Amino acid sequence: MPLRVLIVDDSNFFRQRLKEMIDQHPDLSVVGTATNGREAVELARSLRPDLVTMDFEMPEMDGITAVRHIMAERPVPILMFSSLTYEGARITLDALAAGAMDFMPKDFGEVSRNAQGLRDKLHERLLTLGRQARASASASREATRLQPARAAEKPTEKPVAREPQTPARPRGSYKLLVIGASTGGPVALTDVLVNLPATFPLPIVLVQHMPENFTRAFAERLNRQCQIQVREAQEGDTLQPGVALLAPGGKQMMLDARGGLRIVEDERMTYKPSLDITFGSAAKHYGNKVLGVVLTGMGADGREGARMLKNAGSSIWSQDEASCVIYGMPMAVAKAGLSDKVLSLKDIGPRLVREVC
Repeated sequence: MPLRVLIVDDSNFFRQRLKEMIDQHPDLSVVGTATNGREAVELARSLRPDLVTMDFEMPEMDGITAVRHIMAERPVPILMFSSLTYEGARITLDALAAGAMDFMPKDFGEVSRNAQGLRDKLHERLLTLGRQARASASASREATRLQPARAAEKPTEKPVAREPQTPARPRGSYKLLVIGASTGGPVALTDVLVNLPATFPLPIVLVQHMPENFTRAFAERLNRQCQIQVREAQEGDTLQPGVALLAPGGKQMMLDARGGLRIVEDERMTYKPSLDITFGSAAKHYGNKVLGVVLTGMGADGREGARMLKNAGSSIWSQDEASCVIYGMPMAVAKAGLSDKVLSLKDIGPRLVREVC
């Protein structure tokens, strides 16, 4: 059964082009369009779509307010469309905090050309978000169905098997914390970093898949919300305890032997920034002194870099499936046998404080 999509945008041109692109995939079907946030809330209620694409600037009710209403009534994956500007980044981050799951740049030029790359990326995002939501809903229904039967079962003396977890390393054995994420990452990174005290003893390096202009706004937002300092990394920055440096969008971030950062252009990689690149340079220069954390995200970026860190003797934590928006990057690391700990998002920040501080 195709995933049912509701398109929300006040531009008739954009609505029509988006509908044409989405309907070209056999597993996607546009079931309705809305011209403003108020219509979006009403149609989300009546049509019960599997997915919503959402613009921000619209008459009567803006996109962020609509996201809040929809997520309060009947949560559904929402993909925001945003301009590639600093202000667009700030608005998108507000939408993600309100409950939207992911975003794509709103490029009228690409939409006009019906570019194959844009169409493929749109299909991939919608299918991944929709299928994950369907799988989660199905698992939840199955768990609810089995509850009465489980409650009727007699308790058994057999102990519950638990996934083995690597014991905590002694305090002081880490010299660097590296955290990476993609889809769902802005909210997940915030949840982790707000737990860290201003006296956190390690330098922190952050890699979030984001376009240019977005990372500066995200770093500023994190800096306002966290006790630690957070800023967008620049060429030549030096790592400092209690300071988190966020890789700039559209570039790669690598560490050097002197504890500094190099920001470079590299068109060979799919992801810019790439967690594999940053993990790999951390393994080269910090050896077994790194704690790497892989959070929610699409794809497998970070797996090969995590392998390099593990081979150097460092530790890897990954987010568990239940708390991920998209269980892609952490799954790739866990399935490769590279995770020392698999943790729920709510436990990662407090665990960092207990084991590092």
